[in-house]
Order: sequence, then structure tokens, then C-alpha cells
Amino acid sequence: MPSIRHLIFILGDQLSPNLASLRDADPAQDVILMCEVMAEATYVRHHKLKIAFIFSAMRHFAEELSERGFTVRYCRLDDEGNKGSFREELRVAVTELSPKRVIVTEPGEWRVLEDMKGWRQLLGLPVDIRADDRFLCPHKEFRDWASGRKELTMEFFYREMRRKTGLLMEGDHPAGGRWNYDAENRKPASPDLLRPKHKSYKPDALSQEVIALVEERFGDHIGRLERFGFAVTRAQAETVLESFIRDFLPQFGETQDAMLVSDPFLNHSLISFYINIGFLDPLAVCRAVEEEYRAGRAPLNAVEGFIRQIIGWREYVRGVYWLKMPGYTELNFLEAKRALPGFFWTGETDMKCLSTVIGETIDHAYAHHIQRLMITGNFALLAGIDPFQVHEWYLEVYADAYEWVEAPNVIGMTQFADGGILGSKPYAASGNYISKMSDYCQHCRYDVKKKVGEGACPFNALYWDFLDRNGEKLSGNRRLAQPYATWRRMSDEQRGTYRKSAQCFLKKLEAGEKV
Repeated sequence: MPSIRHLIFILGDQLSPNLASLRDADPAQDVILMCEVMAEATYVRHHKLKIAFIFSAMRHFAEELSERGFTVRYCRLDDEGNKGSFREELRVAVTELSPKRVIVTEPGEWRVLEDMKGWRQLLGLPVDIRADDRFLCPHKEFRDWASGRKELTMEFFYREMRRKTGLLMEGDHPAGGRWNYDAENRKPASPDLLRPKHKSYKPDALSQEVIALVEERFGDHIGRLERFGFAVTRAQAETVLESFIRDFLPQFGETQDAMLVSDPFLNHSLISFYINIGFLDPLAVCRAVEEEYRAGRAPLNAVEGFIRQIIGWREYVRGVYWLKMPGYTELNFLEAKRALPGFFWTGETDMKCLSTVIGETIDHAYAHHIQRLMITGNFALLAGIDPFQVHEWYLEVYADAYEWVEAPNVIGMTQFADGGILGSKPYAASGNYISKMSDYCQHCRYDVKKKVGEGACPFNALYWDFLDRNGEKLSGNRRLAQPYATWRRMSDEQRGTYRKSAQCFLKKLEAGEKV
């Protein structure tokens, strides 16, 4: 082999031909390194479908690069002599190939970046860590925006991203005269036999190899592999996007917060997997969705709600992650200590909302944002579950979960463990919210209308008990003024009944009894 100029190391969530580290790559002089390593597959016990999706996507992307003329050094997990970690595979590759420089795009996770910072000394040659410009807001830009603010409010950040990108803008003003149409996106849904089917793919030979490998090596991890249907190439991911835009986007907005036992996906896009792994460019996705509004094929509330999730929320949580790491994942503002219940891995609970969402998570390595926030997240918050355990569970079970996006959503959004850095209030709710936004309560042995005692929906008493036991830290929160005023108006007897009912449930939870 002729002398190597650059060894370009591509990570498993960087499967984009427009990656910064590939921008000036020369197939005649450079070699690409990609690795499946046990350290990354097991630093938490990832869902089987998540591991299989990432490995299959990596192998298909490596083939795409080879077809473009690149020499790809690809280390499979089951290769003899696989060293098991990024740094060791890189060290061996450098020893054998003697490149003049290593080039890599910055990772999405703090722990990997910290490891990368030692690679120059380890290897004894330059290591060029390039900014990941697939994101719209560089780290410095977010730090500058956040600097001096008493509160970080996503809505204000989102408006800056709208101005920066020009998405849904009419000159200096938002399309339709409003920045946010969230109030129009909170309708419940009904079962619809005529709803189109979401695009999925039968595993090809390469995916089947990976599925067999995952079953062999990670058979005791959560999940089932029979329903593997992910897009594993950029072309397939583009087709999934096209299907969403054509079949689901017009109805996406009004039902984006809804939940149905019989329909886990409703009108959701199912493209977060492909954006986060690099197959789809987030700005290009948003422009394609915006065009549907401009052409009159999709309503503004649907298009704005979708775009807000990507250029608003997605960019915002990444900014908070890098602003507050390290240490962010260890925050525990509410001092919650209870262990995560075993049914989070099995779905075996009589609470229909939780059994449904966890069951869907086991089957698909997916749940949509309201299921994550207002079902599993809300329960963990109300029950006082250790937020780090909740964080690890979310990181394990969802195929679109990488720490930069998952940790702020869990530590900040669902558990309020950061004390209000990410959001201004805890997202706590009783069973009434679940009943309003889903049909779960219709199928549940617990009665959502019953507040306390045997057969009452556990969320009802847990909600008031949560407010009561955290009153010292939360009662001054202006967004909780109304529920705390309601709590204070209750009689001592009524408050005591709520406390007793909640404690009875929590004792059963701690004892491992089925609840």
C-alpha cells in the first residue's frame, strides 16, 4: 500500500458523506477506519435492536464509502483480534498504516471526547478533532447565547434558530404571525384503520448477519430482534422521510401528543434514528418539510411543530449538554433515591399506560416524545426514582438515544434533576392528563377517576405526594402556583389521605410487588 496521508476515523453515529472529517478526503491518499467495539456496545446495556441498527448502518455506510473509491479498514465485533475499544483499534491501525495524521469529527458524548483528547499523546502524531457542523448551533454560539441569562428558555433560542436558518420566516417575521403553534397540537387521537403504514425494511443479508451476531453476543440485553425493520442505508432513510412527508405530515401536528394502545406510531416521523446516526441532514429535512407548507400540502401548525423539534429542541438540548458537562448526569436536585422498578425491563405492571409504552419500547426500541415524557418519565418523577438510573435506562432502550440528546431530556426535562437549567418546571401530571391524551385508561384495571385507595389510579395520589414532599424546593416555582394553591386549600384529612395512598403504593413498589 502507498504511504498514507490521513487516517480518518468515523464513529457509529457519524454516517454522513458531508461529515467534517471527510470534507477534504482523498481516496488516493487516505484510509477510513470504522470499528464495532465491545466497549461502546456495553458501557450501558443497549437494546438489542439499537446495537443491531447501528452495526448494520455502519456496515452499509462502509460499503457506500468503498463504492466511492475509499479504502475502508472496518473492524467487525467478531473479528479475531478485535481490541474492544476505539483507542486500541486506532493504535493498532496507526502502527500498521503509519499515517501522517489522524482526522476525526468530534463525538456527541463527553466521555468519548475526553478519551480523544489523549490520542495525540498515545499515538505520537497529530490528531485533528474537527467540529461537527451537521448541527446548526456551534458550541461557542450556544455559550454566547446562554451567557448572562438568568434562565435558559428554549422558546427564545428557537426563535434565534428560525432567524438564523430563515425557516418559516417572512422577512423578519414568523410565517403566520406567530412563532409557536403548540396550542393547536394537543388533540387526542382515535384509532384509524385507514391510517397509512409506516415504511420499514426487511433485513437484507448484511443486517441478518448483524442480527445473528447481536443475538449471540447480547442475548441477555433488553429487546427482541424479530421486528427489525430499520432503514440501514441513506437511500432507505430518504425514502422513510419521503413517506412521512407524503402520508403523515399533514396530520402530524394535531396528534403529536396523543397516545393509543393500538397504534404506537400514529403520525410521527420515525426519523430521529436516521438524523441522529447521520443518514439524514437535519436542515435539509426541515427545508423539505417547510416546502410542504409553502406548497399548501401541509398546515402550518404541523410544519412548525415538526421544525421546532429539530432546530429548536434538538439543538437546545445539545447546547445544554455541552454547556453543563461533566457532572450534568449526576445532578439530583430533588434528591430522589428510589430504585428503578423491575417492570421497566419487562412491562409487567397493571398500569396500562406503563405496560403499553414499555412493551412498545421492548418491541421497537422506540416510544414517541410524549410517551417518554408523560408516561415513563412522569411516573419516575412522581415515584422519586433515582434520576441517574432513569437516565441510564433511557440511554439503553431507545435506538435514537445518544447521551448528548438523551441526558438533558431525562435529567432536565423528565426528572427536573437539574433544578430548572433546561426547563422552568417539572413535568408532573396526574392520571387526568393521561386519560385526556390517550385511551390507555380505558383498558386499565385502575380507575383514573378514583383519587385514592384500592383500585385508584396510582398517578393521582403520587402527583399530590410529589408536590407535598418537594414543597420546600418547588412551592416557589411560579408555574406550580396553581397546584400548590389547590393543595393548601385541601383539608388536613384529604391531604393525609393522599399521602397515605401514595405511601401504600410506594411500599409495594419497593417490595417488588406487582403494581
